[in-house]
Amino acid sequence: MTLWAAADAAEATGGRVTSDWRADGISIDTRSLQPGDLFIALSAARDGHDFVADALAKGAAAAVVSRVPEGVAPDAPLLVVPDVMDALRALGSAGRARSRAQVIGITGSVGKTSTKDMAREMLAEFGKVHAAEASFNNHWGVPVTLARLPQDADFAVIEMGMSNAGEIAPLTALARPNVAIVTAVAPAHLESLGSLDAIAQEKASIFAGLEPGGTAIYPAGLPTSPILDAAAADHAASCLPFGEGDLPLHLHDIRQTETALVLRAKVGRMALAVRLVNSGAHAAGNALACLGVAHALGLDLARAALALGRWQPPAGRGLRQKIMLDPVEEASFTLIDDAFNANPASMSAALALLAQTKPGPNGRRIAILGDMLELGPDAGAMHAALAGDPAMAQVRLVHCVGPLMAKLHAALPLRQRGRSTQAAEALLDHVHTLVAPGDVVLVKGSKGSRVSRVVDALRGLDTTSSQKKGLQCYSG
Repeated sequence: MTLWAAADAAEATGGRVTSDWRADGISIDTRSLQPGDLFIALSAARDGHDFVADALAKGAAAAVVSRVPEGVAPDAPLLVVPDVMDALRALGSAGRARSRAQVIGITGSVGKTSTKDMAREMLAEFGKVHAAEASFNNHWGVPVTLARLPQDADFAVIEMGMSNAGEIAPLTALARPNVAIVTAVAPAHLESLGSLDAIAQEKASIFAGLEPGGTAIYPAGLPTSPILDAAAADHAASCLPFGEGDLPLHLHDIRQTETALVLRAKVGRMALAVRLVNSGAHAAGNALACLGVAHALGLDLARAALALGRWQPPAGRGLRQKIMLDPVEEASFTLIDDAFNANPASMSAALALLAQTKPGPNGRRIAILGDMLELGPDAGAMHAALAGDPAMAQVRLVHCVGPLMAKLHAALPLRQRGRSTQAAEALLDHVHTLVAPGDVVLVKGSKGSRVSRVVDALRGLDTTSSQKKGLQCYSG
């Protein structure tokens, strides 16, 4: 199915086409480009124009360029524009404008991607869903997602992230969501924003892009919730705060089992139960926000709750796996892979999940924790404070990775101190000594801490042939 015809792309961007072409997709990376894609020659670490010839050789339908690159024929299929990034934004805006989809915009200090994936799973019960790839949530990721939006999609789920003040507003203006979610306000990006209030104000700016009649969904009961309340009141026709208490989205009860989180909630006047496989209590708010989306869009809430139960955490975001050390003796340990990102709030939630997961016979709870980055001048104190987290008392050993996590290592009682290394690579040759049958092992840290490499090494301990073919997840 054609996504962009040459004439439509030229009209959207004000550019000039060198020939007639039709593109089935959008690509910004020749490594993942598929035949028929429109290649966008963005410039970041490298100038995308240097890859246009390669893109065309791999079957790209055309390329968006600001000049004809060296080695590319003048009559090659091109869309020539004054500025490639501006053209991408224009394609995103045009993709949004021509779509019939109900658009859900999501931001927050934690839980953005998980909530996006939950919403995608839930909305697939009701129609065709288009959602952001991976974490395509920045100044180029959002327009790429919108430019890829099929005209016949019923729903679009757009994730919006930020590192500095003023980044959410242009993204929400582009996406023009019908429903906007703030998942949480927590100390992430303190280094650039300076305070929780500033973070809340930046997150709340997602509501400014709401379409007329739009709905704002956000957490109640936080110190910064009044900031969210005020922004929602200014821009939304309907406000759905979520949490405990007398709220439109009321979390009544949560129960943690060995293999799932069971939550009971009241959405409007309807009582619902949701079972989230391999999830901890931190996922309850994300699920409640998704039920708020279903409520705002007038969808069947009972079907929505059942559909949410099909979601599972992906790799790097709480995925739980059984790693077989000896198939004959059936000796294994449980790995909780939460190595994609970290801040104090998500770290506390991950430790709570570890504390609630029961080890096997003679097994231990072990945490391998990497630095939490971009926390500003109080970062060291925030890392050390994890020693006092209520869940930490249930953890037998803590291995610390990075100069900031060294502060936690020093703050822990001697009996809990495992290894402390400056870099994740220093643990790779020793992972076989860190685990034993029956253990439950949490690995968590910011992406820049590279603790995902420890996850890979732990997976490499699996002795079964099925593990060599792919991840072996279990759901109880």
